[in-house]
Amino acid sequence: MRRYSEAIKADVRRRMSPPYRQSVARISEELGIHVITLYKWRKSWRLQGEVVPASEKDPDGWSAADKFTVVLETAGLNATELSAYCRERGLFPEQVSRWRQTAQDANAKPVLTMAEQKELERFRAQDQREIKALKKELQRKEKALAEAAALLVLRKKWDAFCSEDAEG
Repeated sequence: MRRYSEAIKADVRRRMSPPYRQSVARISEELGIHVITLYKWRKSWRLQGEVVPASEKDPDGWSAADKFTVVLETAGLNATELSAYCRERGLFPEQVSRWRQTAQDANAKPVLTMAEQKELERFRAQDQREIKALKKELQRKEKALAEAAALLVLRKKWDAFCSEDAEG
């Protein structure tokens, strides 16, 4: 297994990170480092909380994890520091603000309590029982209707038969 210097790893991290955002395939081709090695490095850097997008995509196409990391990294920055941060990474402060708002809104929906979940499940089970009973009743009525139609047809045939006998 080949060992790479910290300088090479730092260069790869710089190439993967904004504003360059080079793809793993491109870096592998240019530097001759196997793609699996590059993916392992990127995963390790992400676990350390660094912003290493998965592709050359526009920042709005980044994963939720990468966007959230940016939100966390910029949480305590003033406007000047935020602008410098954004310039370094090829971002716009408006994007970061939008991502921050999205992260805040994600927790705005109330999560159901266990009691509410159980009550919903009880309602669902009750609805399923009602649907089953209605289907059974519908089948019974369809059979009765078919039987009535058959009796009506037989009655008409009987009447026709009887009228032929009376004429003949």
